[in-house]
Amino acid sequence: MSSLKRSEVPLVPLKDLGRWFGGGTPSKRVPAYWENGTIPWVSPKDMKVDYIKGAEDSITEKAVEESTTNLLPAGSVLVVTRSGILRHTFPVAVVDVPVTINQDLKALVPSEGIDPRYVVFALQAFNREILNECSKQGTTVNSIETKELLRFQIPLFAPEVQKHIVAEIEKQVSRLDKAVANLKRVKANLKRYKAAVLKAAVEGKLTEEWRKQNPDIEPADKLLERILEERRAKWEEAELAKMEAKGKVPKNDKWKGKYKEPVAPDTDGLPDLPAGWVWTTVEQLNFANRPCAYGVLQPGDDVEDGIPFVRVGDIGDGRVDLSGLKRISPEIAAQYPRTKLAGGELLITLVGAIGRTALVPETLKGANVARAVGVVPIAEAVDVHWIEIWFRNPAKVAEMTSKSHEVARKTLNLEDVRAASVAIPPLSEQHRIVAEVERHLSIIAEAETQVEANLQRAEQLRQSILKQAFTGKLVPQNPNDEPAGVLLEQIRATQNVQAKRQVARPRKHRPPAPHAGAPSPKPLPLVAEESATYGGSVVERILAVMEPGHEYSRADLVGSLGLTVGEWNTAIRELKQVEKVRQTGERRGARYALT
Repeated sequence: MSSLKRSEVPLVPLKDLGRWFGGGTPSKRVPAYWENGTIPWVSPKDMKVDYIKGAEDSITEKAVEESTTNLLPAGSVLVVTRSGILRHTFPVAVVDVPVTINQDLKALVPSEGIDPRYVVFALQAFNREILNECSKQGTTVNSIETKELLRFQIPLFAPEVQKHIVAEIEKQVSRLDKAVANLKRVKANLKRYKAAVLKAAVEGKLTEEWRKQNPDIEPADKLLERILEERRAKWEEAELAKMEAKGKVPKNDKWKGKYKEPVAPDTDGLPDLPAGWVWTTVEQLNFANRPCAYGVLQPGDDVEDGIPFVRVGDIGDGRVDLSGLKRISPEIAAQYPRTKLAGGELLITLVGAIGRTALVPETLKGANVARAVGVVPIAEAVDVHWIEIWFRNPAKVAEMTSKSHEVARKTLNLEDVRAASVAIPPLSEQHRIVAEVERHLSIIAEAETQVEANLQRAEQLRQSILKQAFTGKLVPQNPNDEPAGVLLEQIRATQNVQAKRQVARPRKHRPPAPHAGAPSPKPLPLVAEESATYGGSVVERILAVMEPGHEYSRADLVGSLGLTVGEWNTAIRELKQVEKVRQTGERRGARYALT
């Protein structure tokens, strides 16, 4: 914005573009506020489009009348001021229909001469600057400081120029949006293709022809027998070492009876397997001398030269992202020897994003993991890449997620992982499946990289179009257009009139304090940010149209004056408090008359 010459294009604070409103949430404990609601109630989750025609949630007219939310007219501009999305994006949209908003949004009802689409495009153009200059610091949830936002300046062109700018942006961006939509369809198709590859892998369809060509390979049940024998042998070896360390020599083999056989899978309800495959469980494939384990409970601060520490966010698509690993002190890591990584273990996420998997690379030997990550050592006789593919399959992820329970966040018990069923193909077929999956997924990954690069280029081009528009380079300037300064003078003149009305506004009559035990009167809702214009001015307009001896419905006054429900609610409460207007009847039967 600094490149603009103020003499040519005025820079105007957002607060001067019209009236700003906040939102609210009607009580969820009042069904009449929500059941059969027809008025869209917009929250951050709805702010994914430039033009809003509805919302996931709707409220009733009663909710608008009796809560702090406001009914905003079509053409209002909505912005998100509190949401995690503000870490990287400042969502903004214009509404095509009357809506209400929750407390995480603010709304601008533009003054005459301000095109709402122009405002939306301007805010998108300066998205990054707004996030940098207006974000609150030290808040749990990312938030925008409303006062700073209202001070933020955007270029203001004359009304005709605004229309030209909007039309040119829409023309250029519409072509770009079509390209982006196509790229997103390709991205979605690649995701489906990836899921289809994994599904085909775990169902044995990738190796159907291979099995026909290799009918004499050793079946997986023989492999499982050897694994279980080795599992027991390793346990006995470890137990014997413990006894010898204590100076005890076993007199007989009774001690071997303490060995607990791992639980075999319950195959009832499990699908039939391809020839040569066998059902097993994670516990059967996990040796007793190094069982599955949870990670570090309290990792402490990040230590520059500490032990690499793998968290849930580092895991995905079969790999550990090494780029942002935290490091913890060696002393803390040493307290969790069971999850000290050796390389080759399966990692599975247990909290929040359930079921993400990765294999530990050799480069992470000696590292440790968070409590929300399960470490699953797998017998060497099995290709651990196959086990990872089995758990990455979307159907298996859904199964594990269904076993999770809600605490503060979704949590999967490691016991459910130990008991999870796993299909084991013959070892040579495992290797073949792994190779086929890697071949298909590498092609998909390359395509995804190209799609992401093109999406980034499209976003950069969109920002370039918007920046050109608001530096006067997108639309040729017509010397016959009304100067922007004229519009600015009109806006400021209107504000001065409103300010004078505010000063001249008679002092409110304060009702006597309620006696002890009586409910306090409901405070007036805060419906506008900064310079609210509809306190006294709306009161005066209502009084001006009401005639003595006549009764009026709310619709009579709201419709004739073009008021929002929020403006009406605020003004009529004040008029009743100062006893200038009396009300008879309730709700839709309410009538208002001068006292």
